[in-house]
Amino acid sequence: MESIPKLNNLTTEERNEASLNIDTLSTTEIVALITREDQQVIDAVQREVPRIAAAADLLVAVFKKGGKIFYMGAGTSGRLGVLDAAELLPTFGVGEDRVKALIAGGQRAMFVPVEKAEDDSRAGLTDFLAQNPTAADALVGITASGRTPYVLAPMQRAKEMGLATIGITCNGDSEIAKIADVTIAPVVGPEVVAGSTRMKAGTAQKIVLNTLSTTLMIKLGKVYQNLMVDMIPTNAKLVQRAERIVQEVTGAPAELVCEVLEQAGFNIKAAIVMLKAGCDLQSAQDLLAQAEGVVGRALQLVSDGGRG
Repeated sequence: MESIPKLNNLTTEERNEASLNIDTLSTTEIVALITREDQQVIDAVQREVPRIAAAADLLVAVFKKGGKIFYMGAGTSGRLGVLDAAELLPTFGVGEDRVKALIAGGQRAMFVPVEKAEDDSRAGLTDFLAQNPTAADALVGITASGRTPYVLAPMQRAKEMGLATIGITCNGDSEIAKIADVTIAPVVGPEVVAGSTRMKAGTAQKIVLNTLSTTLMIKLGKVYQNLMVDMIPTNAKLVQRAERIVQEVTGAPAELVCEVLEQAGFNIKAAIVMLKAGCDLQSAQDLLAQAEGVVGRALQLVSDGGRG
C-alpha cells in the first residue's frame, strides 16, 4: 500500500456541527439545511478570485504558445474535469486535441465507481505520460482533498518537466499546494454528510472549472460581446442559435443571415465579418487571421481601413 497523507486534518472530512442530527429532520428541514450550507460555496469561490485569475492567465499563455491543457482527477473531481473539457468543443470549438481530461480508472470510471484507482500514483503517472506532455503544456490537478495519489504523482512530474501546474482543492495547506504554480482552494467547510465531497466541494470545483475555462475562452477571443462566436452548430437548436447570434450582431435580415452562414460553412465569426465588412469569405478569413481570431479586432481592422 502506498503511503498516503492522513485524512484527520482535512476540513472536507470533518463533521458538520449544523447537521449532526440531520437524520432526525423532516424532508423539508433536510432540504433547507443542505441548501443553506450550499450558500457558503459562492463566498468560498469568491475569495479565490485572485488565484483563479492568475491560473487563467497562465493557461492563456500556454494556449497562445500552442500548448495543451490536461485535467486530472479521481471520482467526483475527475468527472467534473471530464465534463468541463467535453463541453468546450460544442461551446467554443475547442476539442481534446487542446484540452483533455484524464480520470482515475479510465472512461469506465465516469459511470461506475473505481474507488481504488485514486490511490494508484503509478497509474496516474502512466496516464499522464501517455499523452506525451511537453514543457509547453499545462496540468490542472483536481482533488477535493488535495492529496490524491493519482493526481499528485503526475503533478510532481509535470513540475519537474517544466509544465505550468494548477491545483484545485477544497482544503487549505494541502499537498497539492506544495507542488502547483497556482493553487485554487475554495474552503467550503465540512460537508452536510461528513466526507461526501460530491456536495459542497464538488459544487465549488464545478464553479471554479466553469469560471477558469470560460475566462480562458473569452481571453482567446472565442466570445464576442457576450456571444459564443466559436460555437459549433451540431444540431437544430445550435443552428438556430448561430443564426440568432449573427443577426443580433449584424442586424441583417434572417434570410441573408442564413445565406451567409451557409457560405461560411456555419463559421459564425466569418459570417459576422462578411456581413459587417461587406466582403467575401476569403477576405473575412484573412481579416480574422490578422486579428488572431478576435472578431472585435477584425472589425476594427475594417474600420481602420475605411472598408466598413
